Amino acid sequence: MKSLLTILTLLVSTISYGQLYSIYGKVSSGNEGLPGAVVLIENQNLNTETDESGRYTLNGLKPGKYDVTVFAYGFETSLQTVEITKDKVELDFEIAELQENLKEVVVSAEETSTFGVSRLKAVEGVTINEAKKTEVINIDNLVANKGANTARQVYSRIPGLNIWESDGAGVQLGIGGRGLSPNRSANFNVRQNGYDIAADALGYPESYYTPPVQAVKRIQIIRGAASLQYGTQFGGMVNFQLKEGSQTETFDFQSNQTVGSFGLFNSFNSFGGTIGKVNYYAFYDYKRSDGWRPNSSLNQHTAYAAFKYNFNTYSSMKLEYTFMDYLAQQPGGLTDNEFLQDPRQSNRTRNWFQVNWNLLAATFDHRFNSKIKLNSRFFALIATKDALGNLGRIDRPDDLDAERDLLKDEFNNWGNETRLIFNYNLLGKSSVLLVGGRYYQGFTHRMQGNADSSADPNFDYLNPENLEGSDFDLPSRNTSFFIENIFNVSDKVSITPGIRYEHILTESEGYFRDTRTDLAGNIIFDERIDEDKRNSRDFVFGGVGVSYKPNKSLEIYGNFSQNYRAINFNDIRVNNPSLEVDENLEDERGFNMDIGMRGQIGTKMQYDVSAFYLSYDQRIGTILQTEPDPRFNNLVDRTFRYRTNIADAGIYGLELFSEFNVLEYFNYDGRDRLNVFFNLGVIKSKYLRSEEQSVEG
Repeated sequence: MKSLLTILTLLVSTISYGQLYSIYGKVSSGNEGLPGAVVLIENQNLNTETDESGRYTLNGLKPGKYDVTVFAYGFETSLQTVEITKDKVELDFEIAELQENLKEVVVSAEETSTFGVSRLKAVEGVTINEAKKTEVINIDNLVANKGANTARQVYSRIPGLNIWESDGAGVQLGIGGRGLSPNRSANFNVRQNGYDIAADALGYPESYYTPPVQAVKRIQIIRGAASLQYGTQFGGMVNFQLKEGSQTETFDFQSNQTVGSFGLFNSFNSFGGTIGKVNYYAFYDYKRSDGWRPNSSLNQHTAYAAFKYNFNTYSSMKLEYTFMDYLAQQPGGLTDNEFLQDPRQSNRTRNWFQVNWNLLAATFDHRFNSKIKLNSRFFALIATKDALGNLGRIDRPDDLDAERDLLKDEFNNWGNETRLIFNYNLLGKSSVLLVGGRYYQGFTHRMQGNADSSADPNFDYLNPENLEGSDFDLPSRNTSFFIENIFNVSDKVSITPGIRYEHILTESEGYFRDTRTDLAGNIIFDERIDEDKRNSRDFVFGGVGVSYKPNKSLEIYGNFSQNYRAINFNDIRVNNPSLEVDENLEDERGFNMDIGMRGQIGTKMQYDVSAFYLSYDQRIGTILQTEPDPRFNNLVDRTFRYRTNIADAGIYGLELFSEFNVLEYFNYDGRDRLNVFFNLGVIKSKYLRSEEQSVEG
C-alpha cells in the first residue's frame, strides 16, 4: 500500500495546471475537415497542425487580440482576428483550393509541444540537425525545481546522462553523456544563445557559469555528432536559448521568490517587451544558501541584458551582456570512513572559491531571400576564478597555522563564428548547404602561490612577484571551417555528409617551482623551472548521417562523426604535490556512432530508442607510479598520481526514452496535463589497449 501511494504521489506531481487561455476550432475545405493545415500566431511564435479531422488547439495565450493565420499546400491562406476574453475561444476556418500560382511565402514560427522534450528540426535557423541524436528541453513544460536549478529534474528526460550536483543551489552544472566525466560539463561544448560560455573553449572548457533555468526558454542538446559544427568535444553540444521580451507588450515584469531548506533563498526578477523595432529583455537573479554541510555557504549574483533591433523583415542585430559573481565556502572532501561516520562533517574551515564572469555578444542576422540566410556572432569573455585554502590530500588534517594555497585564473577570450545556409534544388530535390567559419583567440593567466593563514576569503598572494607555485601565460588560437549538406535522395531518404578543418595553436610561457620537504616540513629541494612551449597542429575530420522517414511520424537515423579534443598546456600545468603530469601528453582522438528510431503518435506519445558506440583513443587518466624519494636519500620510493594518456577506450550502449500524454488517451481536451515518461540508459565501457597492465581490460 505504501508503494502504491508513493507511485500515485509521483504521478500526481507531474500534473501541471496552465494559467493561460486557448483558441480551438476546425479548418475545413468544402464540407470536410482539412488535416495537416498549419495554424499559427506568428508574433507569438506559436503554431500547430490540424489533426485527421481538421481540428486544432493553440494553448498558452493571454487575454487580448490576435491575428490567426491558416495555410496548407494547394489552398488559399486565410487570416482572422480574434479577441480572447474567456478560457476558450472557438474559431473555425473555411479555405478554398488555389486557382492560380502565387509567389513564395516564408512563414517562420517555433514548434509547440505538449511534451517536456522535443527534437530539433532538420534545419533550424543556420544549423543542420538532420540524422543527429538531438533533444530539446522545453522549460515551460517541465515540472521541476527551477528556483534551485535542480539538474536531476531539468535533465531527467535525457537518457544516458550522468548528472553531478556538486552544490545544493544549482550554481554549477555538471553533466556528462555516455560515460564521460560530468565535471563542470567539460565534455560538452556549452553555449548560450549560440556562443561559448566556458572558461576557455580549447584549453579549459569547464563551465563555471550556468544561466538560471527561470531565464531559459529551451535547452538544445546534440550528442557526439555535434563535432562537425560546434567543435571537438566528445560529448556534444549544449545550448541554453534564453527568453526574449514580449512581442505584444511594451513592458512585462515577472518576479519569483524561492525559499528552501538550509538557508536557501533565490530571487529571480525579469522584465522585457517590444518598443517599435526594439525587443529587450533583462533579468537579475540573487541566490544564497548556508549549505547542507558546515562551511558551505554561498552568495551569487547573476544579471543579463539583451537588446534586439529589427532593421527590417530581413535584418536584425542583437547585443547581449551577462554578469555573474559568486563566493562560496567549500567544506572539503571526505574519505570513505569519514563519510560513513558522518556525511555532514567538514574538515576544512579555510577553503573558499570565487568566480567573476562577464560575457559579451553581438549577433547579426540577415536573410537575403527565402533561400539564403546569414548569421554572424561575435563573443567575448572577461572572467576570473580563484580557489583558496588547503587544497592538498583530503586525508591529511588542515594545519590551521599554515599558509594556504591560492590558485588564480584570469580569462580574456574572444571570437567570431559566421554561418551561411543555402537552400537549393538538386536533381529535382530540395537540398540544404551550410558553410561556416570560426576564429577564436584565448588568453589565460594562471598563477599559484601562498596566501595568508587566516580563515577569511582573502584572495591575495603573500609574494606576488615570486610565487611559490607557478606563473604562466597561456595563449591559444583556433581557426576552423566546416561544411555540411543535406542531400534528399528521395522524399523519404536523406544523406548528410560534413567535414571540418581545424588549426590549433597553443603556447605556454612561465615558470613553476619544484619544491620538496622532509617529514618535518623543512625544504630540502627547491628549483625554479622556466618553460616556453609552442604547439601548432592542423587536422581534418568528417562525418556522415543518414535518415529514412517512411512517414511524418517515424524516422530511422544513423550517423558517424569523428572527434578530436585538443590538450592545452593550461589544462595540464598545476603544481600539486599529489599529482604529476606527463610532459608528452597527447591530444585525444576518436569517433561517435549512432543508430536509432524515433517518432510520435499524435499528441499522445513520443519515443526515441538508439544505440551508440564511442571510440575514445589516447584517453587521459591518472595512474599510480613510484619513484625514489629524496627525503630518504632515494632509498625509499614514494607513490604519486601520474596524469597521462593511459589507454584507448570503447564505450557503447543503449538509450531509450518515451513520454505519454495520458489524458489524451481519454480524449480529454481541458487545460490540465498528465505526462508520464520512461528513461533508460545502459552503458558499457572498457579500456581496450594500454601499456599499463592495471588499466587494460
